[in-house]
Amino acid sequence: MGLLTFSINVTLDGCIDHQEGIADDETHAYFTRLMGECGAMLWGRITYEMMESYWPMVARGEAEAPPAMREWAVNLEAKPKYVVSSTRKDFPWTNSHHIEGDLQSGVQKLKDATPAGVLLGSGKLAAELDRLDLIDEYRFLVHPRIAGHGPTLHESGLPSARHLKLISAKALSNGIVAVHYRRSNELVRPE
Repeated sequence: MGLLTFSINVTLDGCIDHQEGIADDETHAYFTRLMGECGAMLWGRITYEMMESYWPMVARGEAEAPPAMREWAVNLEAKPKYVVSSTRKDFPWTNSHHIEGDLQSGVQKLKDATPAGVLLGSGKLAAELDRLDLIDEYRFLVHPRIAGHGPTLHESGLPSARHLKLISAKALSNGIVAVHYRRSNELVRPE
């Protein structure tokens, strides 16, 4: 069984609006490496539609993009992409698949069938999967910005706190900090 890793850009105040992050070569190279370590991508419908509206054109060379963005797009084109949606059934983008029916069993089956792991990149879907205890790891790029607006991480709340173990933290040259946490079953008590 592979791990389900939630990865997203986030500002210091928790904003996950994709327009608030630093979208430079270093950021795209980070996500390209992370995607390469996983066996599949997992998104909700809204994220899928945002991604399919731009990245396939970059992969085909139909949109201007720096080399790091083009590399991301080409790798994304080849990667299996799974989409959770109750309103859309047709996903024509290359290697796209629909997860329908019960969310918990559908995502668990995907994890079981993907030993290299699944990379989740949708905020609302992540909150729901976290409520179902399906997320194993969190890999955030924390941007040196305060957005002052949402959407924010888990803004709809969780039934209980998530206790995490720090695996790594690395400052990038652009001021972003890449953090990697894994779920911990240990109760963390304040000192």
